Amino acid sequence: MSIPTLTPESAASLRWRNLTFVGFDTETTGKYPLEAEICEIAAVKWRGGQVIDTFQTLIKPSKPMGAEVIAIHGITNEMVELAPRMSEKIHEFHSFIQGAIPVAHHAPFDLGFISHEFEKAGLSLPELPVVCSSLLSRKLFPESENHRLQTLIGFFNLERGTAHRALDDARACLEVALKCFERTGVEALLENSFQAQGGPLTWLRFSLRALRENPVLHRLIDAIQEQKIVEMAYGAGSKPGEKRRVHPLGLVRSLDGDFLVAYAEKDQRSKRYYVEKIVSIDPV
Repeated sequence: MSIPTLTPESAASLRWRNLTFVGFDTETTGKYPLEAEICEIAAVKWRGGQVIDTFQTLIKPSKPMGAEVIAIHGITNEMVELAPRMSEKIHEFHSFIQGAIPVAHHAPFDLGFISHEFEKAGLSLPELPVVCSSLLSRKLFPESENHRLQTLIGFFNLERGTAHRALDDARACLEVALKCFERTGVEALLENSFQAQGGPLTWLRFSLRALRENPVLHRLIDAIQEQKIVEMAYGAGSKPGEKRRVHPLGLVRSLDGDFLVAYAEKDQRSKRYYVEKIVSIDPV
């Protein structure tokens, strides 16, 4: 089947049933990009009322997974022992989603992980923005009890797969998005969908390369990856600008503002620090 090349401009004016969509999902070894890795990635491609292709692979992370995360998705260390590394599959995934409008549930989470993998592999970030089926469903179906994927599967009476497995969740988020598109009843799908979810989710918004252009954030990213304790000056809180010793745990990419999760030695607990308010990062 011939799939036309889409741009954000051309896709915005087309009828949604004539577009190609790709629902995608990741399962990970932890909560935060940089600190954690992808252990499964999958995608489901849809056009003209039917699924036309699928992509799925387990990924072997660089470190063994802990019991807590295994309990969430059910992917064990034994299951990924012979799986390919992300570097062996990321080019294939990048090619799979080209020319399609990407859809994900709680999309910022997945974008934080996948954008980083694209950049590590030297791949360009896709041009087409991502539709978040979670944000879209909150706006268009406020009557749902909540907007978790499993709740929406029941709300729309969709076929239940295995929760927290990438292929079934990718298929489900795509089907939820299609239900949302039906309710909009408009031809300018992307424009209206992005208005409903608060704006387009561009891949560049989740670029670590762009963050590294800031010297302070460059040092922060290195500290997270190397699991090093740092002295951080933070321009908020009870003592703005005062340096504090923290152990960076992860960087969360959020539409409400990116933030660092770090263990603060003085408070002896994990705290949230908004990236835009971090003044300096110095090695210990």
